[in-house]
Amino acid sequence: MSRTILCFGEALIDFHSEGGDEFGFPRSFVPYAGGAPANVAVAVARLGGAAAFAGMLGKDLFGDFLLDSLQRAGVDTHAVARTGEANTALAFVALDAQGERSFSFYRPPSADLLFRAEHFSDDCFREAAVFHVCSNSMTDPQLAETTREGMRRARAAGALVSFDLNLRPALWPREVEPRALLWPALELADVVKLSAEEFSWLAVDGEEATLERLWAGHVRLLVVTDGANPLRWFHPDADGELPVYAVPAVDTTAAGDAFVGGLLCKLAGLDASGDRLDRLVTELPRLHAALRFAAACGALTVTRQGSFAAMPDEAEVLSFMETYA
Repeated sequence: MSRTILCFGEALIDFHSEGGDEFGFPRSFVPYAGGAPANVAVAVARLGGAAAFAGMLGKDLFGDFLLDSLQRAGVDTHAVARTGEANTALAFVALDAQGERSFSFYRPPSADLLFRAEHFSDDCFREAAVFHVCSNSMTDPQLAETTREGMRRARAAGALVSFDLNLRPALWPREVEPRALLWPALELADVVKLSAEEFSWLAVDGEEATLERLWAGHVRLLVVTDGANPLRWFHPDADGELPVYAVPAVDTTAAGDAFVGGLLCKLAGLDASGDRLDRLVTELPRLHAALRFAAACGALTVTRQGSFAAMPDEAEVLSFMETYA
């Protein structure tokens, strides 16, 4: 893969709970580097892909830690901006017995919300094979427009545009209806990834109406994951299901990001931009292979704690797939 997968949005500190007192409250929290689009960038780099991250970090200890963690993972950070006007975002993560997480965010105001269109450099789009975003960069109106502008500029440069809904209701102001801000971005994407819960939330008028609205935009591939249950994929001319991997879950925090990283690596390797994405869907063995690889990335990640730290490399993924064949 010679061109870059550029991920835009938030990088933040995930404080994971450890231990518990007699009342069930965590005794301590351990910091991990995280943030959904940053996780995707690290996933791509760990898999051997060319990854870059664009976003705003605070000029603070946590911003330094995140920048160093991205660079150590092999992610290009030349598109990262820094600010002294706000601190780096924090999230506290509690896990239940099944590894399912709940979040408490300390975000607005935070550095990532201050990124604007002028912070994008032209060269980052020229080098991009894929531009990836998620909904966490759309919770603020100005940042939402910056995100859409990035999607438009990436599309104009010939990049595949990817959108993972990755909905975190706690990040949205109570008076805001998220769908109103999310649909304009969804319609700018070529590839959309949803969880089954997110698909149900988005499809207030039914699945068929939701699919028709997606196809009316630029979307050519929708992937809906559902944990250990079979994933579903949709294209304007076809759809299907595919079994995934059932593994004991330790921490599900970055599973979806690992899945997206694996899928984007495969799509970039196949140069699946523009009309090529349509042709890929007509070549089901290739599409299924890409989706199974992505599912293996996600499955491996849930067996480990952390976000950046949980991402597998390509050799681990291929070995895992052989074991679970």
